[in-house]
Amino acid sequence: MATTKQLIYSLLTVTAVSVTALSFNTDAARTARKAVHRTDTDGAAKDSTGSKKAFLAAYRVLMHPRCMNCHPSGEAPLQGDDSHAHTMNVQRGHDGKGMYALKCSNCHQPQNSPGLHMPPGNPNWHLPPADMKMVFQGKSPRELAAQLLDPERNGHKTKAQLIEHVTSDSLVKGGWNPGEGRTLPPLSHKEFARQFKMWIDKGAYLPDK
Repeated sequence: MATTKQLIYSLLTVTAVSVTALSFNTDAARTARKAVHRTDTDGAAKDSTGSKKAFLAAYRVLMHPRCMNCHPSGEAPLQGDDSHAHTMNVQRGHDGKGMYALKCSNCHQPQNSPGLHMPPGNPNWHLPPADMKMVFQGKSPRELAAQLLDPERNGHKTKAQLIEHVTSDSLVKGGWNPGEGRTLPPLSHKEFARQFKMWIDKGAYLPDK
């Protein structure tokens, strides 16, 4: 039979092991709580309301004639603040740069042509190509957001590349330097790019409709 001293030693050993296990479990629980907190913190950045609100702000720019005129539902670019069909019957062409003698670059020079309502310029003036039309015209906020996020319909762009495109592409930025007689988009380019990035950074949520 175990002596009293052995029993006491056993009890102390069990107690020490239990305390160690409790301490380990407490540390594990604390680590788990930290992990959950990190997840919660990361999740806080994913803000569906803020993301949708940011896209709706950017959508006002995307649907403005300075953007939408080059993203038509048909094969002809649009012109003017009323978005009428191109008066010279220019057509998209397979690469988006016009067809036959009616190439975009024939009139759209590297810089804006001087004068009221003269052709705005850019060295790479074009519509999206025929196999990736990226139509804005007639799209609801939800439809356009879904299209922009789909690599099969957005020019094979990642989210990071989309942000880079709206932030730095000279053709996009040209919407804020459209030549004489044309209105500007409702946001500055800097604010538009900020809202677009916010939409993606907060989770790239689709608007409700």
